[in-house]
Amino acid sequence: MVITIHNVILIVSLLLFFAILAGKTSSKIGVPALILFLGIGMLAGSEGIGKIQFGYDQAGTAQFIGITALCFILFSGGLDTKWKSIKPILGKGMTLSTLGVLLTAVFTGLFVKCLTDFSWTESFLLGSIVSSTDAAAVFNILNSKNLSLKNNLKPLLEFESGSNDPVAFLLTTFFVGMVGLESFSWPIALLRFLLQLFLGVFMGFVMGKLSTIIINRIRISYTGLYPVLAIALMLFTYSFTDFIGGNGFLAVYISAIILGNKKLTHRSAIVESFDGYAWLMQLILFLTLGLLVFPGEVWDIKWTGLAISGFIIILARPLAVFLCLSFFKKTPFKEQLFVSWVGLRGAAPIVFATYPLIAGLEKSGMIFSIVFFISFLSMALQGTSIPWMARKLHLAIILPTGLMARRNLDTKTEMFEIEIEKGSPLDGKTLLEADLPEKTRVTMILRRGDYIVPIGETRLQQKDYLYILCKDPEEIKRLLTAENGN
Repeated sequence: MVITIHNVILIVSLLLFFAILAGKTSSKIGVPALILFLGIGMLAGSEGIGKIQFGYDQAGTAQFIGITALCFILFSGGLDTKWKSIKPILGKGMTLSTLGVLLTAVFTGLFVKCLTDFSWTESFLLGSIVSSTDAAAVFNILNSKNLSLKNNLKPLLEFESGSNDPVAFLLTTFFVGMVGLESFSWPIALLRFLLQLFLGVFMGFVMGKLSTIIINRIRISYTGLYPVLAIALMLFTYSFTDFIGGNGFLAVYISAIILGNKKLTHRSAIVESFDGYAWLMQLILFLTLGLLVFPGEVWDIKWTGLAISGFIIILARPLAVFLCLSFFKKTPFKEQLFVSWVGLRGAAPIVFATYPLIAGLEKSGMIFSIVFFISFLSMALQGTSIPWMARKLHLAIILPTGLMARRNLDTKTEMFEIEIEKGSPLDGKTLLEADLPEKTRVTMILRRGDYIVPIGETRLQQKDYLYILCKDPEEIKRLLTAENGN
């Protein structure tokens, strides 16, 4: 099928619809939804049943969609990142997202050079493209399985994933520029690399502060326009930072973290809107990348892709993590092992693989197919086994089936639903006697179909459903521990 102006809306609507259905199914079968999004894109592509002609000559379009989508995904992740949660792991997270990415790129590049006929530059280019991780599929699986992680592992993985894409992007563009050059100045290249990092961090802080002032001081009659204003500020942050030679992805992520930890006018409207935008962008991004790939070419490099994937999972990623975390005391081996396993390759590497395509490099098609294979296998193998690995290493907090987290009311408050089960220490106690954590509030009780507004003397009963507001996730964990009698 050839895409025309007359059928593009129909095609997009059908793809989105089937992708959403696939995402719903993924939570039941334990497969990351993003894999199914990719699969639907491949089925609709030129070698699939849809026969949509969207090949390498549309790599520029795919790259534009990818960059835009990554901005939304990073911005949404930054808005949801609490400074209080990342402060204890900031050193580890920054080390993993910088040195860890660099080490992974180097180790992978060396292996690729030994395995293939790629030049040194092409080998390190491939290593750079697959050096970053993706958290979207990770926490989709964790949430669908009612899993939470001990010892600040979740904020560590979230921060690493949000901040390491920019470093991988810098390395990718660095080696794309090197391929085919007879003369190359390492000092100038290193200076440009550091300048991009510095300008990315600087513009992130500046735009984070400036965006906070603009959002709080501007007066808009319609609440629905505040998310639109945030989109404009986000896109300006990326584009202007890129225009002056900085890394736009890093600037977007840092500015979002600053915004997310400030008091904002209509905060809930902005945060909730970007949560939906991020899902939509992930869906569109993976569908697009699925359309772009040629399954036949991916199959042709299956053994090479399998070897490189195995090397990254078994050696490159763990070695990089162990070396990075060796700078920090009191990091148990099992936590290092788990962080190593949660090294998912996702959308970002596939987007970065479009840069060699657009540059017209000799082996760009093969590089793209290998990167696609690595990302797909990583999400399929590691993504589906994360809950098992967390339980095996005793790092999982398994939430009771009666507990359900609600959408954030703001970036600091969540509502939870807890059922008083048989044998619970809370059964028969009043709220005053229950000794609930200081920062939790029971706002409502559902008892046999009737809603009760509780007071201190309200006595809890078996099969009561408590609706609890909590500002600190650690408090709800302590409450669950107390309820289960542990």
